[in-house]
Amino acid sequence: MVTNETQLCAVDYAFKRIGGKYKARILWYLDMKKVLRYGELTRTLPDITTKMLTQTLRELEQDKLIIRRMYHEVPPKVEYSLSETGQELIPFIAHLHNWGKKQIELEMNSSGIQKDERTASICRTVCNTDQQA
Repeated sequence: MVTNETQLCAVDYAFKRIGGKYKARILWYLDMKKVLRYGELTRTLPDITTKMLTQTLRELEQDKLIIRRMYHEVPPKVEYSLSETGQELIPFIAHLHNWGKKQIELEMNSSGIQKDERTASICRTVCNTDQQA
């Protein structure tokens, strides 16, 4: 619902939809893998709690950024994918990904910090890149 508050700034409106620690990451991973089940999302985002993942997925679905498809079978099966609106955000998230990768490399080079293999492994698996984190 568009109100006077949301009309004030489109950036505020956008960040209310994709801001926070997990939303853009979920959208990014859904773009990389096309379809993910709940368990796959928990393995892809090891730092998220069950409650937070459930809440974040509900918000993304309410904002029509993802599609939740439920299969009526035993055990229950639920798959998540990007909606067309969610897919429109991917070029911007990709730009953030590239910017973040460049900044991480600069910080590592200037401080001598060693690469975190767990983070690099997740990025290689999900993003098909060698993240220097």
